[in-house]
Amino acid sequence: MDAKKFDEYASLSHSLVEDAIGAALKVVWNECNEGDFRRYQERIQAREGDKKPEEDNINLTQITANIEWSTIEHFTINKGKENIDEFIQTWQFEDSWLYCIDVVRVEELEFDTRVHYRVIWSAPTRRIPVPRATASVYFTIDVSKIKPKTFPVDVFYVIEGSRLVCRPGQSHFQEIWLSSIIDCKIMISEASEY
Repeated sequence: MDAKKFDEYASLSHSLVEDAIGAALKVVWNECNEGDFRRYQERIQAREGDKKPEEDNINLTQITANIEWSTIEHFTINKGKENIDEFIQTWQFEDSWLYCIDVVRVEELEFDTRVHYRVIWSAPTRRIPVPRATASVYFTIDVSKIKPKTFPVDVFYVIEGSRLVCRPGQSHFQEIWLSSIIDCKIMISEASEY
Protein backbone atom coordinates (compact mmCIF):
# COMPACT_ATOMS: atom_id res chain seq x y z
CA MET A 1 0.00 0.00 0.00
CA ASP A 2 1.44 3.38 -0.96
CA ALA A 3 1.87 6.21 1.56
CA LYS A 4 -0.83 8.43 0.02
CA LYS A 5 -3.47 5.72 0.29
CA PHE A 6 -2.38 4.95 3.87
CA ASP A 7 -2.73 8.63 4.83
CA GLU A 8 -6.25 8.72 3.36
CA TYR A 9 -7.26 5.65 5.37
CA ALA A 10 -5.67 7.01 8.54
CA SER A 11 -7.42 10.36 8.08
CA LEU A 12 -10.77 8.70 7.44
CA SER A 13 -10.34 6.38 10.45
CA HIS A 14 -9.39 9.31 12.67
CA SER A 15 -12.43 11.26 11.51
CA LEU A 16 -14.78 8.33 12.14
CA VAL A 17 -13.39 7.80 15.65
CA GLU A 18 -13.70 11.49 16.50
CA ASP A 19 -17.31 11.52 15.25
CA ALA A 20 -18.15 8.41 17.27
CA ILE A 21 -16.60 9.87 20.41
CA GLY A 22 -18.47 13.13 19.87
CA ALA A 23 -21.78 11.30 19.45
CA ALA A 24 -21.10 9.19 22.55
CA LEU A 25 -20.31 12.29 24.60
CA LYS A 26 -23.55 13.88 23.53
CA VAL A 27 -25.57 10.82 24.51
CA VAL A 28 -23.78 10.14 27.80
CA TRP A 29 -23.78 13.67 29.11
CA ASN A 30 -27.16 14.45 27.57
CA GLU A 31 -25.89 17.92 26.76
CA CYS A 32 -25.62 18.75 30.50
CA ASN A 33 -22.16 20.22 29.98
CA GLU A 34 -22.72 22.23 26.83
CA GLY A 35 -19.54 24.30 27.27
CA ASP A 36 -17.30 21.22 27.41
CA PHE A 37 -19.13 19.58 24.54
CA ARG A 38 -18.84 22.77 22.47
CA ARG A 39 -15.06 22.85 23.08
CA TYR A 40 -14.86 19.23 21.94
CA GLN A 41 -16.80 20.03 18.75
CA GLU A 42 -14.49 22.98 18.07
CA ARG A 43 -11.50 20.69 18.50
CA ILE A 44 -12.90 18.26 15.91
CA GLN A 45 -13.69 21.12 13.52
CA ALA A 46 -10.19 22.53 13.99
CA ARG A 47 -8.68 19.17 13.04
CA GLU A 48 -10.91 18.90 9.99
CA GLY A 49 -9.78 22.35 8.87
CA ASP A 50 -6.10 21.49 9.52
CA LYS A 51 -5.94 24.19 12.18
CA LYS A 52 -4.19 23.77 15.49
CA PRO A 53 -6.90 23.35 18.17
CA GLU A 54 -6.80 25.75 21.08
CA GLU A 55 -7.26 22.95 23.57
CA ASP A 56 -5.51 19.66 22.83
CA ASN A 57 -7.61 17.43 25.07
CA ILE A 58 -10.94 17.64 26.82
CA ASN A 59 -10.37 18.11 30.52
CA LEU A 60 -12.41 15.27 32.01
CA THR A 61 -12.04 16.69 35.53
CA GLN A 62 -14.24 19.59 34.42
CA ILE A 63 -16.86 17.15 33.17
CA THR A 64 -16.81 14.53 35.90
CA ALA A 65 -15.99 15.62 39.40
CA ASN A 66 -13.88 13.57 41.75
CA ILE A 67 -12.25 13.90 45.15
CA GLU A 68 -9.01 12.74 46.70
CA TRP A 69 -9.94 9.34 48.09
CA SER A 70 -8.36 7.91 51.23
CA THR A 71 -5.14 5.95 50.88
CA ILE A 72 -5.06 2.25 51.63
CA GLU A 73 -3.02 2.93 54.76
CA HIS A 74 -5.46 5.49 56.21
CA PHE A 75 -8.72 3.83 55.18
CA THR A 76 -11.37 3.02 57.79
CA ILE A 77 -15.06 2.22 57.34
CA ASN A 78 -16.01 5.66 58.71
CA LYS A 79 -13.42 7.35 56.47
CA GLY A 80 -15.08 5.59 53.53
CA LYS A 81 -18.47 7.04 54.54
CA GLU A 82 -16.91 10.51 54.80
CA ASN A 83 -15.28 10.11 51.36
CA ILE A 84 -18.58 9.01 49.79
CA ASP A 85 -20.37 11.97 51.39
CA GLU A 86 -17.68 14.34 50.10
CA PHE A 87 -17.93 12.79 46.63
CA ILE A 88 -21.74 13.09 46.57
CA GLN A 89 -21.38 16.80 47.38
CA THR A 90 -19.68 17.21 43.96
CA TRP A 91 -22.83 15.94 42.21
CA GLN A 92 -25.41 18.36 40.92
CA PHE A 93 -28.87 17.72 42.33
CA GLU A 94 -31.73 19.76 43.76
CA ASP A 95 -31.78 20.65 47.44
CA SER A 96 -35.01 18.70 47.96
CA TRP A 97 -33.09 15.39 47.80
CA LEU A 98 -32.02 13.81 51.09
CA TYR A 99 -29.77 10.80 51.51
CA CYS A 100 -28.21 8.61 54.15
CA ILE A 101 -25.18 6.35 53.88
CA ASP A 102 -25.23 2.85 55.39
CA VAL A 103 -22.57 0.16 55.53
CA VAL A 104 -24.05 -2.98 53.96
CA ARG A 105 -21.23 -5.47 54.49
CA VAL A 106 -17.47 -5.97 54.62
CA GLU A 107 -16.12 -8.69 52.36
CA GLU A 108 -12.68 -10.16 53.10
CA LEU A 109 -11.06 -11.62 49.99
CA GLU A 110 -7.60 -13.04 49.38
CA PHE A 111 -6.08 -9.93 47.81
CA ASP A 112 -8.41 -7.17 48.99
CA THR A 113 -11.14 -6.11 51.35
CA ARG A 114 -14.34 -4.77 49.84
CA VAL A 115 -16.56 -2.49 51.87
CA HIS A 116 -20.08 -2.14 50.47
CA TYR A 117 -22.15 0.97 51.18
CA ARG A 118 -25.71 1.89 50.27
CA VAL A 119 -26.77 5.50 49.77
CA ILE A 120 -30.55 5.74 50.11
CA TRP A 121 -32.11 8.76 48.38
CA SER A 122 -35.54 10.26 48.87
CA ALA A 123 -37.30 13.52 48.11
CA PRO A 124 -39.77 14.21 50.92
CA THR A 125 -42.16 17.14 50.57
CA ARG A 126 -44.23 19.14 53.00
CA ARG A 127 -47.38 17.33 51.83
CA ILE A 128 -45.72 13.87 51.84
CA PRO A 129 -42.97 13.94 54.50
CA VAL A 130 -42.56 10.15 54.47
CA PRO A 131 -41.45 9.24 50.96
CA ARG A 132 -43.49 6.64 49.08
CA ALA A 133 -40.35 5.24 47.46
CA THR A 134 -36.58 5.56 47.65
CA ALA A 135 -33.71 5.06 45.24
CA SER A 136 -30.36 3.54 46.15
CA VAL A 137 -26.82 3.98 44.91
CA TYR A 138 -24.46 1.16 45.89
CA PHE A 139 -20.80 2.06 46.46
CA THR A 140 -17.97 -0.45 46.77
CA ILE A 141 -14.60 0.59 48.13
CA ASP A 142 -11.88 -1.90 47.29
CA VAL A 143 -8.95 -1.82 49.76
CA SER A 144 -6.09 -3.76 48.21
CA LYS A 145 -3.84 -5.95 50.33
CA ILE A 146 -1.11 -6.10 47.69
CA LYS A 147 -0.83 -2.54 46.35
CA PRO A 148 1.50 -0.05 48.06
CA LYS A 149 -0.15 1.50 51.14
CA THR A 150 0.21 5.00 49.68
CA PHE A 151 -2.13 4.22 46.78
CA PRO A 152 -5.74 5.42 46.98
CA VAL A 153 -8.54 2.91 47.41
CA ASP A 154 -10.48 1.82 44.32
CA VAL A 155 -14.07 3.01 44.22
CA PHE A 156 -17.02 2.22 42.00
CA TYR A 157 -20.76 2.60 42.28
CA VAL A 158 -23.91 1.21 40.71
CA ILE A 159 -27.32 2.85 40.50
CA GLU A 160 -30.19 0.66 41.69
CA GLY A 161 -31.72 -1.31 38.82
CA SER A 162 -28.72 -0.73 36.56
CA ARG A 163 -25.75 -2.89 35.67
CA LEU A 164 -23.63 0.05 34.58
CA VAL A 165 -20.58 0.29 36.83
CA CYS A 166 -19.63 3.92 37.37
CA ARG A 167 -16.25 5.18 38.60
CA PRO A 168 -15.60 8.53 40.26
CA GLY A 169 -13.93 10.89 37.81
CA GLN A 170 -15.09 8.84 34.83
CA SER A 171 -18.88 8.82 35.15
CA HIS A 172 -21.18 11.83 35.23
CA PHE A 173 -24.01 11.53 37.76
CA GLN A 174 -27.48 12.55 36.57
CA GLU A 175 -30.32 13.34 38.94
CA ILE A 176 -32.82 11.86 36.47
CA TRP A 177 -31.51 8.39 37.39
CA LEU A 178 -32.91 8.75 40.91
CA SER A 179 -36.16 10.32 39.75
CA SER A 180 -36.77 7.50 37.26
CA ILE A 181 -36.27 4.80 39.88
CA ILE A 182 -38.65 6.47 42.32
CA ASP A 183 -41.27 7.13 39.63
CA CYS A 184 -41.16 3.48 38.52
CA LYS A 185 -41.52 2.23 42.09
CA ILE A 186 -44.51 4.50 42.69
CA MET A 187 -46.18 3.40 39.44
CA ILE A 188 -45.70 -0.27 40.35
CA SER A 189 -47.05 0.21 43.88
CA GLU A 190 -50.10 2.06 42.55
CA ALA A 191 -50.76 -0.69 40.00
CA SER A 192 -50.46 -3.44 42.60
CA GLU A 193 -53.45 -4.44 44.67
CA TYR A 194 -52.78 -5.57 48.21
